[in-house]
Amino acid sequence: MKRVHSVSTKLVLTLLAFLPAAFILTIASGSGSAYAAPAPQAALRMSCNSNDMHRHVCLVDTTGGVQVVHQKSQAKCVQDRTWGYDNRGIWVDHGCRAEFEVGAQAPPVVIGHDGGHDRDHDGRRDRDGDFRGWGESYMVYCPSDDMGRAWCPADSRFGVRMIRQRSQAACIEGQTWGYGKRGIWVDRGCRADFRVTGDWQRNAAALIYCPSDYMQRAFCPVDTRDGVFIIRQRSEADCVFNRTWGYDSDRIWVDRGCRADFEIVDRRQREWREWSRD
Repeated sequence: MKRVHSVSTKLVLTLLAFLPAAFILTIASGSGSAYAAPAPQAALRMSCNSNDMHRHVCLVDTTGGVQVVHQKSQAKCVQDRTWGYDNRGIWVDHGCRAEFEVGAQAPPVVIGHDGGHDRDHDGRRDRDGDFRGWGESYMVYCPSDDMGRAWCPADSRFGVRMIRQRSQAACIEGQTWGYGKRGIWVDRGCRADFRVTGDWQRNAAALIYCPSDYMQRAFCPVDTRDGVFIIRQRSEADCVFNRTWGYDSDRIWVDRGCRADFEIVDRRQREWREWSRD
């Protein structure tokens, strides 16, 4: 009996010796969950204005990225020319006044000044004909759903390339698709995604982002007297002219989940006049 009692005492003492270590491990594992990575920042919509034609900085956390969602000024808001952002906040200049969305988005594509190629922040270039998904480059969808010719308003002054054919009907440039002053045209059942080339950060008269976020019709007020071109579809839902997007005299409308970037046409611009004379 004395031997059994001695063994039991040793076993209890051994277990007690390990308890502090187990307790410390429990605290450490608990603290790991307590200091987990924070949830992504929710998107913030804010205004930043250059009312006196001079540079102004609007302090905000820009680690999640920034994009223009509504230009309010007649002066152009062109990224890296009249607006931009750094680690301090958003800056605007030369009369740019706009609403910006901050955070909760993927890093934007940077348009380089080297012949119109799209380029990511890390320097990688898109290959011709490479479809990377909506919102990643300047692509629009154009369908000939009834086997007849259809036009999709797009700024084709600097060229168009077909990126992805969706239809069984062949899409052949010059035969079943092409482009002109009105935009991209498709015919005889061709349905495809097209890349609109050119340096849109520099050449656009004005850019506006207009989303149908809840599959409902939405309106974006803007002067559309000279016309509107779609330059980048951001949604997986198709943006088709006069079906899920269009415009009136003073606004753009989008519907059924279409989210896209639009160019407001200024036919007084030299590039447009030269294109019109061709």
